[in-house]
Amino acid sequence: MDECVHKNLVLMNQDKNKLRCIHCHLTINEEELETDFCPECWETDRIKRSDFEKVEQKDTDTCTYRCEGCGVEVKIA
Repeated sequence: MDECVHKNLVLMNQDKNKLRCIHCHLTINEEELETDFCPECWETDRIKRSDFEKVEQKDTDTCTYRCEGCGVEVKIA
C-alpha cells in the first residue's frame, strides 16, 4: 500500500456548516454547494455522488490542515 507524504496541505478554517465528500474528500461550505452532488466527483469522474459528512469544528488554539491527497487531518499546536 502506498503511503501519502502529505505534500498538499490545506488550512481548514473555523467556518461552520462544512461538508466533506467521503469519496474525494472535497470540503466545501454548505452554502457554496450549488447542487446536491459533489462538484469535484462530477468534474473528474462524471459521477453524481451525494455522500457528504458534516465537518465538526472545535474552538481550540490548534491549526488544522487537511491533506489533499488522502484526506487525513493534521493538527498543529
